[in-house]
Amino acid sequence: MTQKQRLVIIGNGMAGARFIEEVVARQGNEYFDIVVFGDEPYGNYNRILLSGVLAGTHDPQDIFINPLAWYKNNNVTLHSGSPVTRIDTAEKMVYADNGTVEHYDKLVIATGSAPFIPPMKNLYKEDGQFREGLFIFRTLDDCESMTNYSSQCDKAIVIGGGLLGLEAARGLLNRGLEVHVIHLLPQLMNVQLDPAASEMLHETLRNMGVHLHLEKNSVAALGSERFEGLLFSDGSVLEGDMCVISAGIRPNITLAKEASIHVERGIVIADDLSTSTPDIYAIGECTQHRGCIYGLVAPLWEQARCLADLLTNKQEQNTYQGSKVSTKLKVMGVELAVMGAKERTCESDEIVTYSEPSRGIYKKLIVNKGRLVGAIMLGENATTPRLLQLFDREEVIPENRAELLFPLSGDAPAFNVADLPDDAQICNCNGVSKGQIVAAVKSGKRSLKMLCDATRAGTGCGSCKSQVQALLEFASDGVMVDDPSIHYYVPGVPLAKPQLIEAIKQQNLRSVSAVFQALAGGKEDAGSKVGLASLLKTIWGKDYEDERDARFINDRVHANIQNNGTFSVVPRIYGGVTTPEQLRRIADVADKYKVPMVKITGGQRIDLLGIPKDKLPEVWKELDMPSGHAYTKSFRTCKTCVGSEFCRYGVGDSTGLGIKIEKRFQGIESPHKMKLATTGCPRNCSEATTKDLGAVAIEGGKWEIYIGGAAGSQVRKGDVLCTVGSHDEVLLYMGRFMQYYRENAKYLERTWAFVERLGIDHLRQLLVEDSEGICQRLDEAIQASVDAYVDPWQEAVTPATPTQFSQVLNVVEKIPALS
Repeated sequence: MTQKQRLVIIGNGMAGARFIEEVVARQGNEYFDIVVFGDEPYGNYNRILLSGVLAGTHDPQDIFINPLAWYKNNNVTLHSGSPVTRIDTAEKMVYADNGTVEHYDKLVIATGSAPFIPPMKNLYKEDGQFREGLFIFRTLDDCESMTNYSSQCDKAIVIGGGLLGLEAARGLLNRGLEVHVIHLLPQLMNVQLDPAASEMLHETLRNMGVHLHLEKNSVAALGSERFEGLLFSDGSVLEGDMCVISAGIRPNITLAKEASIHVERGIVIADDLSTSTPDIYAIGECTQHRGCIYGLVAPLWEQARCLADLLTNKQEQNTYQGSKVSTKLKVMGVELAVMGAKERTCESDEIVTYSEPSRGIYKKLIVNKGRLVGAIMLGENATTPRLLQLFDREEVIPENRAELLFPLSGDAPAFNVADLPDDAQICNCNGVSKGQIVAAVKSGKRSLKMLCDATRAGTGCGSCKSQVQALLEFASDGVMVDDPSIHYYVPGVPLAKPQLIEAIKQQNLRSVSAVFQALAGGKEDAGSKVGLASLLKTIWGKDYEDERDARFINDRVHANIQNNGTFSVVPRIYGGVTTPEQLRRIADVADKYKVPMVKITGGQRIDLLGIPKDKLPEVWKELDMPSGHAYTKSFRTCKTCVGSEFCRYGVGDSTGLGIKIEKRFQGIESPHKMKLATTGCPRNCSEATTKDLGAVAIEGGKWEIYIGGAAGSQVRKGDVLCTVGSHDEVLLYMGRFMQYYRENAKYLERTWAFVERLGIDHLRQLLVEDSEGICQRLDEAIQASVDAYVDPWQEAVTPATPTQFSQVLNVVEKIPALS
């Protein structure tokens, strides 16, 4: 047997680790002893998901591709946390900063890229480290540092309007911070998007609440001990609590350059991925091939496959010919696919565009000689798989270009992902083909979660999950299995709601952190906190142990955040009935605080929009009215008509009943918001039959109680739960249904879906006929919650934390010497 050679890889990132996987898959252990150096003290993880970790939608452990055990199981020596400091090309030796030395026969450099730090002043302390509150966004450790620091912040600034910068902004926005994005150029994502698409994305992000500052050049960080803001070249200042620098990347070529390997913008490689130095190869973001540097993952996968073929002597070797650049991803949750050219490259190019600004949709095709040479698909991706296939394979496209922009019906054949060839790439983020997905299904991975875990498809940006689901259905022949995680009340605790409630009560768990400690192995999940907090408050009432980091920003300050970072204040106006004195008070507050908009809401209340955060306590004090709870998942309002008091058609006092309902149930938290209405006759002027709960007066002094109505994105007439003869009985049965809904609905499940899921007949048996003997307990439980109610606007007098309503101090006078 031929003696094994020593294959050393510098870099355990996505390119380096993927190359190792490709070598191992080709039985490369028979040819090589494999050694890899990694800068970080971990195995390999998916950097694409770092924004999810920052946003709290992914647990750090969930993004690992190859944990430490994988290397040992595959006979790969991993030197983790061991940055390489020198390559001796004469002696074929590699030296790490911790003293580790390895000889190589073949060396692969996969050092990736490094963040670009703009030439700004006052970034660093005397020891060369960033000032407190300044971060880059590149590694798992960066995410942890930013997450920990953000918990004490209100306002974050991100430098960089490219893909990574916007993903950092998304993560911080999800954590309830006011987020400002600074970009040097006049358009966002200028590398990928044309001006029209960039403008569309700009408007979409603005509506999400991101503050965008284009054509702004940051010249200095403000603050002496910690970051307090930015100074721009035009002399303006933006204050902030923390700053994330995500202004692009540069190939990490220092190591190669010091070893006298030929570098230009990147490490120069030939078609066989070799460098200018014998037996040294390079792949990934650190490389330059035929003048091109690639910053997307798909070219990295191609390079890894080609080099693995070459080094394992695979018979059908393919040299690397360069990559056709295309990507499918999500930017702040917005679907985006980009491929090839983004602008016309010659006069013969045909441009096809479609724009729908109100929905944030922009589509652009660039066609040359009947073939697709470029495309931008923003906001909708139904036809993207077909476009990617036509682009990658340079196939002739249909003469009717609309077939490529819209999912058509009628005579036009619909695109079917099952019709793709086996080598068609489905998941760009992880380089997973249709054939690999189908093979995994055939091997027994017959739920979407099992399939995604096995192949990694859909675990990047998630935009390909619909195609993965379609292939699962196609390849499983209808034999799929249920994934138990879909029944979990919140994703971070592996229990359905009934079991979760039982465990919480049995173990007396009264805080969100206690639930994680006892029922999730101590592993906290940010995306589960708000749901758990609502459930615990429902169970324990006034005995719930509140933790501020378990609340969304709206619930932390008891006001509804708007798209410009200000807040909406909606005082309680019981049943829509107010007084001249209250109206004068509202008008005086609106004048004094220069409220930009005063609006009558659909729930018969007055909304003061545009209140700065630090002014909220003063506004509440001067209004001297209770909170209308327009910002949380709870009972919101009870809309009323004038009923029998004034209306000639009225047969019941709907106004009086509405006021009683609001006073009884104000602030009652629930799995989702609840909107109520009462109407004084079947003419239904207050739309009571399409509310979560409604009461309709009918002849004979009776009231019909409706549940499960909806008039939003879903429209549904509610079902009649029962007919009663008094206001007190309306309150009784409404409260009983509310409590049962609170205890048994899924988190974020609206009442209409809950009623449809359980069925109105079953609910009548439970709540009217008392078939299971639970009604007395439900009545007592809702009464306990009513008794525990405290107006949250009382925190105007005594804030829950010292910084609850604080704004960043003016720091212009604190700018250190910048010369």
